Amino acid sequence: MDTSDLTPLTDRARGLASAGGRRVLGIAGPPGAGKSTLAARIVEELGERAVLVPMDGFHLAGAELERLGRADRKGAPDTFDAAGYAALLRRLRDAGETCPVYAPAFDRALEEPVAGSVRVDRDTPLVVTEGNYLLLDEGPWAPVRGLLDEVWFLDADQETRVGGLVERHVRFGKSRPYAERWVAESDERNARLVERHRDRADLVVRRR
Repeated sequence: MDTSDLTPLTDRARGLASAGGRRVLGIAGPPGAGKSTLAARIVEELGERAVLVPMDGFHLAGAELERLGRADRKGAPDTFDAAGYAALLRRLRDAGETCPVYAPAFDRALEEPVAGSVRVDRDTPLVVTEGNYLLLDEGPWAPVRGLLDEVWFLDADQETRVGGLVERHVRFGKSRPYAERWVAESDERNARLVERHRDRADLVVRRR
């Protein structure tokens, strides 16, 4: 399946939303694959029946990354609050939850997570969440896969993906040489880790 025609994907997501109760759909893939774009389009198609809760809201704050000595590899698995993300997924699945659930998002202009950015009402039947590490089976990421009803792995041509990553970093204020070095040394290392877990997905989607 690929993204040239979104109809089969939106139909599949609509089926999850109609299955009863609250369902959670994950979209995983390497950096720059287009996860956030696909997730946003799915949510747009479903309207009030879906809401987007990005994994990137659980980035550790820049000050904490500096304290931990991890700022030079921001985006690696241990630069997120993975346990906090898993706890949010559990809360979203809790049938006894009666209040709206507020989730964080990530502001790329600030390069920081922002708490309480996304409201999930009790009667919203589908949560779409996207991020690099939904399929990891190790450390604090291990519980995440079991908290997702379905996971799609978004695959993309490497040249297109890497070029898009560089342009994204430049667009948000990085110099081109810095962006190219960061993608080669950090983003691509993370991409190789993500690729190793693609067989845990329910569906592989090719970006077109």
